[in-house]
Amino acid sequence: MAKPGTWFTGETLVFLRNLAENNNRDWFAANRHRDEVYVRQSALRFNMDFVPRPHRISRHFIEDPRPVGGSLSRIHRDTRFSHDKWPFKAHAGNRVPHERNCDVYVPVFYIHVEPGGTFVGVGMWLPDAPMLKTIRDAIVENPTAWRSARDDRAFTAKFELGSAMLARSLRGCDPVHPRIDAFQRENFAAWHGFDGNTLTRDRRLDAFTDAR
Repeated sequence: MAKPGTWFTGETLVFLRNLAENNNRDWFAANRHRDEVYVRQSALRFNMDFVPRPHRISRHFIEDPRPVGGSLSRIHRDTRFSHDKWPFKAHAGNRVPHERNCDVYVPVFYIHVEPGGTFVGVGMWLPDAPMLKTIRDAIVENPTAWRSARDDRAFTAKFELGSAMLARSLRGCDPVHPRIDAFQRENFAAWHGFDGNTLTRDRRLDAFTDAR
């Protein structure tokens, strides 16, 4: 069992790997305690230690321990409209959200834990059309700030900015605007990958936050 004060361990990855191999309700019911100890409790402890770091940017980022709708994403998949009918996610999604995360599209800090695919993410993932317009208007108003953030050497050395683009800009955007690359972005999020050793052995928060 994970000791108080520890975050994710090798058992976290073992559980998620086992879940991928036994993705059914009977197996999960028999191993639910492992999810609670090695995923949920570890993720919430990580967030409690991590939250002071985003506060350097804004005091509005919070740790939300609610079992539903909080910082930790549900492990159950919504299979209603998916061809993939596996009932559970074989990864853990853990975020430090803005306090208004239930009301509007807002930035988040996110850690994705998955054997062979762990990463941290920052920014806005797939904001809706009104929020996209708000972001574009801000870029038009202050293009220097956008370029400075996008091209910052410390940022680009560790983070990869999402490359997903809309097929065309939203109505009202000039198709030959010099910043059309920003206007056609589908998201304003970036990520940085980690290996298993960093995830399970390195307890220095700087390993996760130096590239902020």
